[in-house]
Amino acid sequence: MKDIQSLIAQMTLEEKAALCTGASAWTSTPVERLGIPEMVVSDGPHGVRRVPDVHALGAQSLPATCFPTASCLASTWDVDLLRQMGTALAEEAIALNVDVLLGPGVNMKRSPLGGRNFEYFSEDPYLSGELAASLINGIQSRGVGTSLKHYAANNQEFQRFSIDAQVDERTLREIYLPAFEKAVKQAKPWTVMCCYNKVNGIYGSEHHSLLTDILKKEWGFEGLVVSDWGAVHDRVAALKGGLDWEMPGPQDRRVKAVVAAVRSGDLDEAILDESVRRILSVVFKAKQTPKDGEFDVEAHHELARKVAAEGMVLLKNNGILPLKGQHHIAVIGRAAEEAHFQGGGSSHINPTKVAVPFRELQAQAGNAELTYAEGYPVDNSFRPEMIAQAVGLAKSADVAILYIALPSYKESEGYDRTDLDLTEQQVALIKAVAKVQPKTVVVLNNGAPVAMSTWIDDVAAVLEAWMMGQAGGGAIADLLFGKVNPSGKLAETYPLKLTDTPAYLNWPGEAGEVRYGEGLFIGYRYYDARQIPVLFPFGYGMSYTTFAYSNAKVSATTFKDVDGLTVTVDVTNTGKVAGREIVQVYVHDRKSGLARPPKELKGFAKVELQPGETKTVSIRLDFRAFAYYHPEYKQWITEAGEFDLLIAASATDIRHTLTATLQSTLRLPCVLDKESTIREWTADPRGNVVIAPLLQKMGEMSRQAFGADGGTEGIGMDIMEMFMDMPLLSVLLFQQSMLPTPADEMVDGLLLQAHSMK
Repeated sequence: MKDIQSLIAQMTLEEKAALCTGASAWTSTPVERLGIPEMVVSDGPHGVRRVPDVHALGAQSLPATCFPTASCLASTWDVDLLRQMGTALAEEAIALNVDVLLGPGVNMKRSPLGGRNFEYFSEDPYLSGELAASLINGIQSRGVGTSLKHYAANNQEFQRFSIDAQVDERTLREIYLPAFEKAVKQAKPWTVMCCYNKVNGIYGSEHHSLLTDILKKEWGFEGLVVSDWGAVHDRVAALKGGLDWEMPGPQDRRVKAVVAAVRSGDLDEAILDESVRRILSVVFKAKQTPKDGEFDVEAHHELARKVAAEGMVLLKNNGILPLKGQHHIAVIGRAAEEAHFQGGGSSHINPTKVAVPFRELQAQAGNAELTYAEGYPVDNSFRPEMIAQAVGLAKSADVAILYIALPSYKESEGYDRTDLDLTEQQVALIKAVAKVQPKTVVVLNNGAPVAMSTWIDDVAAVLEAWMMGQAGGGAIADLLFGKVNPSGKLAETYPLKLTDTPAYLNWPGEAGEVRYGEGLFIGYRYYDARQIPVLFPFGYGMSYTTFAYSNAKVSATTFKDVDGLTVTVDVTNTGKVAGREIVQVYVHDRKSGLARPPKELKGFAKVELQPGETKTVSIRLDFRAFAYYHPEYKQWITEAGEFDLLIAASATDIRHTLTATLQSTLRLPCVLDKESTIREWTADPRGNVVIAPLLQKMGEMSRQAFGADGGTEGIGMDIMEMFMDMPLLSVLLFQQSMLPTPADEMVDGLLLQAHSMK
């Protein structure tokens, strides 16, 4: 590794400013006289989109394995598999001369309408962070960097370059930042990519609180912060905020602006030097990995097939699957012949090969006859003759398999969806086929939830196959014929209808602003709190076997927050075929000072079991599993009390509930002031001690003034209960004539006592 500080000392101001801006669409700026090489980056995250000409943004990329997109990856709940996929991505990056892969994306799925949801993992920050960390660790284990994106609150495509995401601090900390935090701390990505949008009035590229205070200082991020392509509005302001590297380049005017700002004193050169240091650290780290060579196309294709199969989710099955003994199978739908396996936009991969679903079915169907009908057109037109042809085929078959893909004009980067519906033709096709063929199986290719209420009761089975990657056609056949037992579970909730969704009233915003009015309550947190029924819950997925949970235990019934605890449960495969089960642990705080969701995912494990086999699953819960972010204290806190530990097969399938009592070790600072209510005084450990004698005196005064019942009978209300949510000062002002000293002096004295207590 070069002596970076020595290099910085030798660089001219112009060279340093140029280094902080790209040289092309995909490369950093080299400084040949000092031996500083260029660094090549490439779009990801589910494949390497390396263009032959790094100076071109939109050219056809070189062939690479197209793995399933993030919505499918998340449904595997398999950290080991994602790490394996990460190593394969790194091998391809090395072969294609790529130093840093731009991904993964961990933004929350705030609404199922998000056009880029297929690139993001989940509605849950814990699950997203665990999966992202594993993928990053896999990629970087081979000496290729990653770029965790898009930091932060980038949850929609509508006005994504400028929309101002208005998010309260607690919601930001508990929902929209934890996946980034977990990935940064557990996997140490080489780079983090800022978002296009504003967060609480400040562009992500200039956000000092997010980029410097939280990311770099609080979380200890050691890499460089790169802009999303075209996200920088003011280069000098971005440097001050913590944005190290602007892309794409070249940007000669931006370079000159930085030079001028340093010379005028507007920009401290030390800030520029720090960004240069971070960039050089990554550039030289990347060059330690020799590039070139080849990757095993067939092995990676098979890995993509395995990942796809693990991520596909069996949503409904009345016993028709796995297919067995059918003589005539009607295969219906364009997606059977033209695989829909990835989304549109910057992550679009030029695949090395594509498994055609219809041909993959033929390869496993044995002596069964397979016939095909297109079913629906490529555009949004309504074609009754296509439906009629499909119905005729289905009527004469033993079973009908419908391949239904949500078209790219409804779902892609760049624009959000306007509804949760399939096309009119697709819905009509499903209903018509199911009417004549009760043994109808629907296979879905999409990146986010779709509405099914009008037709799901009419079909025998539904397989969510996602944007499944280039080998997904083979994975579908593996699952339909039972070669692989389905084990995927949903990483997002499937609502019954759009109006049920958490962000419905606040989506997508107006007048350049979107208010995150649902706060903490996104995804299953919202449906739990509102007790709203859903189509399929978070964590749900069927199998060809069954699993029993027994002997649930917790390592301690009383524990300190810093020690955490471990939950164990025995899982038994009670069916006749081998399978994999995903055990989930949710935490419920029975009583808290601030509102919390009814339950939150804090641990999971995927276990493989042979028929009749039992394994003990252990899931560790740490400090953060029980903590929440308190905006007054500006930190994560725990509160002493009882917690329920819910061992579950899905968010609505709780198998066992254990209870443990937490002992908080925190010594929180006193944050009481003159505006603090009596309830806030009593909730504060120091304030409660100080105010207790006064509360007793106030109760006596209330009884004197309003009778023995404290006013309940005399004026029809509980005076003391009314006082609880009033500022202490206001309450004392009501009783000033009965106090020995002025109310404000009394409050000042009480505050002095509370703040001085240890």
